[in-house]
Amino acid sequence: MKNSIRDKRKQQGLSQEELAKRCGVSRQTVNAIENDKYDPTLALAFHLARELDTRVDELFTPG
Repeated sequence: MKNSIRDKRKQQGLSQEELAKRCGVSRQTVNAIENDKYDPTLALAFHLARELDTRVDELFTPG
């Protein structure tokens, strides 16, 4: 699954650490998701989308 988390995060001027804190996960988790090494739970996907002011289907795409 591909995602646009890094792009959306940078557009908002957030660090991986800041996004991780807002979502209640570690910076390493955000890094792994951004690098397609880990697929987040549905709950985390929705939390990431909410924090990045977007929809889940815009954040994640099949691939």
